[in-house]
Amino acid sequence: MNWMNGRAIRYAWLVVALLWPVALLNYLDRQMLASMKFSVMTDIPSIDTEANWGRMLGQFKWVYAFLSPIGGYIADRFSRRFTICGSLFVWSAVTWATGHLTTYSGLLWARSLMGISEAFYIPAALALIADYHAGPTRSRAVGAHQMAIYVGVIVGGFSGYVADTPTLGWRWAFDACGIAGLLYALPLVFLLRDAPKSEAAVAALKPSAARSATELLTNGAFLLLVLYFTLPALAGWVVRDWMPAILKQQFNIGQGKAGVSATFYWQAAAIVGALAGGWLADRWMRRHERGRIFVSAIGMGLIIPAMFGVGNAGTLVVAVSFLILFGLGWGFFDCNNMPILCQIVRPELRATGYGIMNLVSISCGGFADWGFGALRDAKVPLNITFSIFASAAVLSVVLVLLIRPKPGLNQH
Repeated sequence: MNWMNGRAIRYAWLVVALLWPVALLNYLDRQMLASMKFSVMTDIPSIDTEANWGRMLGQFKWVYAFLSPIGGYIADRFSRRFTICGSLFVWSAVTWATGHLTTYSGLLWARSLMGISEAFYIPAALALIADYHAGPTRSRAVGAHQMAIYVGVIVGGFSGYVADTPTLGWRWAFDACGIAGLLYALPLVFLLRDAPKSEAAVAALKPSAARSATELLTNGAFLLLVLYFTLPALAGWVVRDWMPAILKQQFNIGQGKAGVSATFYWQAAAIVGALAGGWLADRWMRRHERGRIFVSAIGMGLIIPAMFGVGNAGTLVVAVSFLILFGLGWGFFDCNNMPILCQIVRPELRATGYGIMNLVSISCGGFADWGFGALRDAKVPLNITFSIFASAAVLSVVLVLLIRPKPGLNQH
């Protein structure tokens, strides 16, 4: 593709726009449950304990994680377009069905099916965006896509108010979001296109699953990126899944206010961080091949004090202030993971590579959810728990700075 062609550039950004609603629903559909926790537990008493709630949240992540490399491999080997559209259709059907469940075991099955269907989206979507956006716009394009994720989490935060509204309720929210996704999947399959391949890519044999895994797992820079991607995600998942309940209990506020306070401010800050981090990373890349790595490390440097602060906050205002700092750092981090991956692996392995990153990161996130619930049951102080996450972020800074890009990959 001629990247100076105006028509090609416009379609490259149209791809981001078409994927925006999909990314929003991807996180809204999974986030709503966290903000509606008390309504769901009241309506389905068989959930019973905090540990069971954490296990249910973890169930989604473990299944999602296990299927992510498979989803990425299918997107690399066959079609990113059909992988994305199929994923959206199936997870939207599961979302609708969730609103009709009445037992804890049913919720576990629904979260498992949600994990299976959603696992195919993110690796395929980010790889498709990277296919269309060469080096000069890659971080900004990925950042724009990630903004939709943050908006999805924000809207999910407001779902606590929906759950508290007698005429609506938590089941109505799942019905509405499921139907919206099902309706959008149909036109999307006609509007979205896979990126044209270069002559070299067309001539190359598509790697087998074993060859893909071997090439990635023997790449030292990729292994560093996997670890770097995983450690801060432990804190990210706990903040997303548990912060509404934490703020409600710590500061004695309503479910609706807790959901908004726990999601709106830090996700809005993450939008700012993704925009600023994407712009800064693309600009820094003009002068240094490790520009995106440096910007990501700066973001991690903001997450460290944020974790310490959230764990020790004595008022809601202080807690929200540190969550905003966390969001800014997260935006810097999040918009550069796929662009950094593009600097260390071949284009034919991008979705598979991101799938493996998800496998490790989200598997650990599932254990973090379960473990956090168990620690809450055991009355372990929050400052101790969040200090552990902050220490993991310190190690992450070291890991990302050890990554060395491979020459020539950034422009493909």
